Amino acid sequence: MNENQLYVERRPTGDYAVRKGNSERASAVLPTQAEAIARARELGNGGSPLVERVRNTAGGKPDRWRKA
Repeated sequence: MNENQLYVERRPTGDYAVRKGNSERASAVLPTQAEAIARARELGNGGSPLVERVRNTAGGKPDRWRKA
């Protein structure tokens, strides 16, 4: 994980965490993925955060990342 990149991850409790790469704590925890992506964009000065896939798709597995 890139230390300057922001990531949106789904937590076991069902909400979403915004984190920098290799961080121990989340910068924000929000109830929906859309809200977490919006917050990550605010924290990253408009940059595109990487979002964890939460379901299987034709193009990827849940352990892959996509740009928001």
